[in-house]
Amino acid sequence: MLSHADPAQVAGLARFFKTGPGQYGEGDRFLGIKVPVTREVVRECWKSVGFPELEECISSEYHEVRLAALLTLVEIFRHAGKRPAIRSRVTEDDCVRFYLNHTARINNWDLVDLSCYPILGEWLMDKDRSLLYDLAGNGKTIWEQRIGIVSTMAFIRHGQLQDTFAIADILLQHPHDLIRKAVGWLLREAGKRDRPALEAWLLGTQDQIGSLASVPRCRRMPRTMLRYAIEKFPEAERKVFLTK
Repeated sequence: MLSHADPAQVAGLARFFKTGPGQYGEGDRFLGIKVPVTREVVRECWKSVGFPELEECISSEYHEVRLAALLTLVEIFRHAGKRPAIRSRVTEDDCVRFYLNHTARINNWDLVDLSCYPILGEWLMDKDRSLLYDLAGNGKTIWEQRIGIVSTMAFIRHGQLQDTFAIADILLQHPHDLIRKAVGWLLREAGKRDRPALEAWLLGTQDQIGSLASVPRCRRMPRTMLRYAIEKFPEAERKVFLTK
């Protein structure tokens, strides 16, 4: 990864990932490596990488090296138990344990979005999913909370939408724009599978106590979240929801 550093790209990446004072990526450092190059490095190296190397890379000060560690972990997870050389070295549970032990280093939206559902989401397909509800509701950072909702992409791809809707309820009025966009994005993906289900959820109400219990979600959720959720609706229907 270090050999692919491109100083000419550093300033642009730093701006794109909001690393200025008070911004969500404050203080992060970049080598100037674009994602396709990182993926190529991972393709070349992942079979020879173990947890000691992953530990070193996930702890790196450089954003792209942490991303390389996570994409490598995704590959190891996908192949765990499928080849003799991999089976003897690592299991899916090992990968998930490593991932959850290092969420403090998964500290920007791309690091979350490119790693959580191929690992956590797929691992939870046949397991209790309360872990994601806990991350969404009680995560120590917005990144852990984002992991909670974005991991449900795996379920959506298998036609299972209920967890996305349920975790969206937990985050319905979250104050941070990055969570609002993530929830809207996942709702949009659920709607691609079953638009009537998304419409019913938007027009429905949460099971809660209080004066807002009977107010439809589409009136209570942040406008950014709603716009993302209904992006694929016909124009006339989008306008109807937005006027609500």
